[in-house]
Amino acid sequence: MGSESNTTKSILRKEFLLLAGFLLLGVVVLPIAIYFVGQAIFGEYGGQGYGEFFGDLIGRIAAGQGAAWFLVLSPYLGWQTLRLIGFVWRATGRP
Repeated sequence: MGSESNTTKSILRKEFLLLAGFLLLGVVVLPIAIYFVGQAIFGEYGGQGYGEFFGDLIGRIAAGQGAAWFLVLSPYLGWQTLRLIGFVWRATGRP
């Protein structure tokens, strides 16, 4: 039983680190990309630049707005979707 417990702990640790890494990506890198792409396509942000944009995003996350949470979790959700597609692909015996 000790081996199963260690395996479970290892898997949970790996998944937690994966979530933490993608969450960091979603909170740090993704907003930068969104801001600059939006600025190039739509023009200047209505506030005082990136700092206010990022502050608004963090405020919306703290307020529990679903769209903001979806935005920062989207890299992790995308990765999990790809993993699920791969699992189904292998389970159906596709080459």
